[in-house]
This record gives sequence, C-alpha cells and structure tokens, in this order.
Amino acid sequence: MQELRRVRSGAMDEKKGMVTLHDVLDAQWLYDNQRDESYLRTVISPLETLLTTYKRIVVKDSAVNAVCYGAKLMIPGLLRYESGIEVYEEVVLITTKGEAIALAIAQMSTVELSSCDHGVVAKVKRCIMERDLYPRRWGMGPIATEKKKLKESGKLDKYGRTNEATPAQWKKEYQDFNDPEGVNGQANASSAAPAPADDPVAEDAPAPADDPTENGDKKEKKRKHAGETPEEKAERKRKKQEKKDKKKARESAVTAGSDDSD
Repeated sequence: MQELRRVRSGAMDEKKGMVTLHDVLDAQWLYDNQRDESYLRTVISPLETLLTTYKRIVVKDSAVNAVCYGAKLMIPGLLRYESGIEVYEEVVLITTKGEAIALAIAQMSTVELSSCDHGVVAKVKRCIMERDLYPRRWGMGPIATEKKKLKESGKLDKYGRTNEATPAQWKKEYQDFNDPEGVNGQANASSAAPAPADDPVAEDAPAPADDPTENGDKKEKKRKHAGETPEEKAERKRKKQEKKDKKKARESAVTAGSDDSD
C-alpha cells in the first residue's frame, strides 16, 4: 500500500469543514493579537456536530449539574425527548441551549416516557460537560429537606435508611425508586418463594433466625446487578448454574468413593 486516504469519520467527511493545522495556527494568532475569534470559530467546530446521529433527550437546567456528577436522569429532570427511543439505546443528553451533557443508555422507551410519572430515564455512560457550569439544585425539594432533618435528628441513619426511631408516616409515604427491593430497602415478604411441599426436611426444619449480615449481602448483590442488561443477566445465571453442576459432580464423586471403600 502506497497511500491511505480517510474520507469520512462519523458525521464528518472530507467535503465539509476540512481545515489544515496552518489554519488553526493562523486563527489562534488572530485571536491572540487582535481578539478576533471569527476565524477561530470557522476552523474549530463545536463538539455537538459529532453527535447528530444520536437521539436526543433535553434535560432541565436544574438537573444538569447532577448528571455531570454521574447521577441518573430521572423523570422529574426530563424536559423533552425525541421519538423512536428504545430501551438500552445510546442517546445524548443535552441542555435547553443545545449543549451536550453526556452520552447515556436509555432505560425507558419513548412510549414509557410519555406515560410514566417516576423512574430512571437514562444512565450516564460518558460525561462530556464539565462540572459546576450549572448551579447545584439537588437536595432542595420538600422531601429531600425533610429527609435531611430526619437524618440530623437520628430518625434515619447516615445513608437515609430507616431505623427504630423512624416515624411510621415516613415509612408509609416515602418510596425510593432506586432501591431494587422496594420501599425503604425492605424486602417484599409476599414475593419470597415458599418451601416445596414434597421436601420433608424443609417442612420439619424450624424457620432460620434473621441474619443481618446475610440480608445485607443479598441487598448488596441486588444493587450490584440492578443495571444489568438481559444478556449480562443470562450470562451470569449460566455461570452460576455451571458452578452448581460442578459442585454436585464433586459431591457425587466423593459419595461414590465412600461407598466403594465400605
């Protein structure tokens, strides 16, 4: 090969907006010496021109800085959205001025966005905008203010979880939509699978005592796997089943060896 010519990269091609490094140098000299930025704006295109192929979600100004710090975009921070968005599709989050905030993975489709009043809209994949360009506006609502007061008075722990002193009204009304286990991190007792009826050991065995360490491990695992895609979830289940099969095979081998020795 004697020559390699690149004619296109994403939304850019060689017929539009092509400049040389000499143009950049001249534009910078003009800006430094004469404070004229018109040439500089001609040779340097905004970053947003590369993101025209992504579907857009417009974010409220009050939620921009929270997204820059890695927060998920929730329904209250959503202003407008483009049609045709699918779940787990890569989208771009933008401000009302058209500034790119971040690339994100959609957690709801357009149909769900038009009908839901709560939940996660998108999770940030790569943040583009610098932090604190927009003012911090999180934690200023009535529920967040009340939560801060309860934490300061010891009626909630430092992570905002309930304890013995938490008022019954708060437990009844407050709902954490980021918690995969339901309201206030409490497991849903009705969803627990009952012991099989044909297992005499399970029927006769006493109910195990609550182990706070074990419960904490289960909650941590559920939080860890909350954002998995269906493919990742299926792959994790497959690996888990393989481990169980290997364990059963080892136990069968040990049992067979003990029988032979007898």
